[in-house]
Amino acid sequence: MNIVAPFAEGSGISPARTAALRSEAEALYLGMRPKTRAAAGAAAHLFQGVPMHWMVDWSTPVPLVVAEATGARLLDVDGHGYDDFCLGDTASLFGHGPAPVAEALTRQARLGLATMLPSPDAAAVGDLLTARFGLPYWQIATTATDANRFALRAARAATGRPRILVFDGAYHGAVDETFVEIAANGRPANRPGLMGEPRDLTQLTRVVPFNDLDALEEALSDRTVACVITEPAMTNCAMVLPQPGFHEGLRDICSRHGTLLLIDETHTLSSGPGGYTRKFGLAPDLFVVGKAIAGGIPASVWGMSAEVAARLKHAQEHRPEGHSGMGTTLSGSPLQLAALRATLEHVATDAAYAHMNRLADRMEAGLSAVLRDARLPWHIARCGARVEVVRAPRPLTDGGQAKSAHFPDLEAAIHLAMLVRGVLISPFHDMMLASPATGEDQVERLIEATRDVVRRLTD
Repeated sequence: MNIVAPFAEGSGISPARTAALRSEAEALYLGMRPKTRAAAGAAAHLFQGVPMHWMVDWSTPVPLVVAEATGARLLDVDGHGYDDFCLGDTASLFGHGPAPVAEALTRQARLGLATMLPSPDAAAVGDLLTARFGLPYWQIATTATDANRFALRAARAATGRPRILVFDGAYHGAVDETFVEIAANGRPANRPGLMGEPRDLTQLTRVVPFNDLDALEEALSDRTVACVITEPAMTNCAMVLPQPGFHEGLRDICSRHGTLLLIDETHTLSSGPGGYTRKFGLAPDLFVVGKAIAGGIPASVWGMSAEVAARLKHAQEHRPEGHSGMGTTLSGSPLQLAALRATLEHVATDAAYAHMNRLADRMEAGLSAVLRDARLPWHIARCGARVEVVRAPRPLTDGGQAKSAHFPDLEAAIHLAMLVRGVLISPFHDMMLASPATGEDQVERLIEATRDVVRRLTD
């Protein structure tokens, strides 16, 4: 049954108030940050003045230059401090520079950084990953994009099938073939923002709405799809949570059609020590998590069931010699393994998650009260320690609704207004994270800053 119903409601805020808030915040930002302004003109040989072009996607007139990041606080080059609820868009979910990770990196740096051979931490990391996430076999990669790409290649090798399936609006890093969406005409198409892609990705990628089991059943019925790749909850848009029964149906449909199920927990690691998968008893054939899994060091992991491992090994044994297309020279380095071990053993603990969820409870309640008092047609969505303001009156069920709940000009104005009040949230949507380093006082400042900004927009 298709349970999707489109939203038509607006943001509830007038464009004039949005523009006034943005203008005021820009003046404050530029007027109080002379060193930041100077830095913007000093990096002439960096494309767009930043080391990575996403950094100009923030709503700031010029990029914020961070001098120091510690715990859940940032300090810019002008000496302004910020409560950080973006946390590197999840990469620093456990805070900036956790002491056990910093100590492990310092120790390993004296012993070697890249050898293309296992270190003594390798076996320990494998055991820790199996104990935490359940799957018996693991590989190390450098980013979640790499891990997803390698896992999809493994799925195709194991099944002998050419196609994959993604859910409309999902995010799996920069994996080319996941950049497919349901266009306005209802047909699959390459995402319009994708640059430099000459191929029609829909030839080998199918796309259906999240939470739509009927569409999934139909898309898998010809048994040409090797793998469904999905987030447990869609998080890189306005947050979309799974409907009751969705994951059970997803698992059943994949199993009946011989399609492997890959769960990407890179953003939903906020759910608990074993991610959404362990918390809700999911049963993936393949599993990926990156960003925060090594405390912010570039590292990711991908795991597989015993059956997938056996099928992949068989495929390896029956191929010509040559590069498999899985792995990079820096993947599985001693530095990554040291950071992975420290994070799994000492940072991403049950106690850390208890603290994170307690603060997220307060964030959810406090922000909900702000929206209720202002009578705004918005709501708060939650995935463990991940909290988001969604500009729609009811929970969303698919990517189409998520697109309709975005108001870029309003979001940019709010993000900048929060920043000049000393609070940093995600630049792409209104996502906020609680970390083990986050304090109750920081959460209260977040709530009060939100209340102040909302008053500026509504009073």
